[in-house]
Order: sequence, then structure tokens, then C-alpha cells
Amino acid sequence: MSVQATIQSKIEAALQVTVLEVENESHMHNVPADSETHFRVVLVSEDFENKNLLTRHRQINKLLAEELNAGVHALALHTFNPQEWKDRGESAVASPACRGGSAA
Repeated sequence: MSVQATIQSKIEAALQVTVLEVENESHMHNVPADSETHFRVVLVSEDFENKNLLTRHRQINKLLAEELNAGVHALALHTFNPQEWKDRGESAVASPACRGGSAA
């Protein structure tokens, strides 16, 4: 199973998911072709009601600890409860362009 599919599967199994987008953004970075090292996750869940941003991110990082320890270098998390998602017009900000990291 791909890392992307594993991330999606683990989140779907652990949370009440309303919206879930898991995007492999590795191609936007200085990594070998077909890498699975940089991901953007947009997640809307009722489980985030009354939880602050740090608590939400810690919950996802704990859930994906194995992947983070096994090669996932970056995990951009955009976490919302359903009302926040609606208030934002059902969209999350795009990831910025890579600035080159150690290759710059």
C-alpha cells in the first residue's frame, strides 16, 4: 500500500471524516521521482469540535507516527470542524512553492 493510501486509511479508521484530501506534494520538492515524503492533508471532522489547532495536529501526528518516523518528511495539516470548514467557504490554503531546502 502506498504511503498516501496508508495515511488516508488510518485517518478514516480513527476519525469521523466529513472531508479528507490527502495529496502527495513530493513532486513539488527536491526529491527523487515517485517519492512519498511530502503530504498535504485537508481534514474536516466532527471530532475536532472544541479542540484547538495544536491538539488536532498532535492527534494526527500521533496517528501517523509510524509514517513520520519512516520517511514522511513534511505533513501540512489543515484541520477543521464542519462549521469552520463552512465558514472558510469549504477551502484550505494551497501549499507554498518549495524554496529549495538544502538544495538552495
